[in-house]
Amino acid sequence: MTTTPISLQQMLSAAGLSTGQQRELFALVALGVLESLENKLLTPAEALRVFFTFDNCRFVQMRLQSEPADAIMSQGVQLADLFDALPDSDASRELATEISVMRQHCLHLLETERLVA
Repeated sequence: MTTTPISLQQMLSAAGLSTGQQRELFALVALGVLESLENKLLTPAEALRVFFTFDNCRFVQMRLQSEPADAIMSQGVQLADLFDALPDSDASRELATEISVMRQHCLHLLETERLVA
């Protein structure tokens, strides 16, 4: 898996998409990151370095202006901390719960954008 950070600003702004389309693409990319976490293709620390970066969090907050998108990024930033704060078995359970909640935010975002379009 790549360790090069994904730049949401480059990816979403360069595509010439509307804000709604950017939200949809963001949700799809986030679902891919969550799937990778769930299948252990990415560790929470790798996901933090690759996707849940400060620059991406700021871009989502400033450009996408979406509560579900903000929630996804906020929760993502905290995933690696679970393994510092909890025993591994508890952290793994909590990680699965957090991924599930974040997935619901992604699906809500996709559904909302579909209804608006």
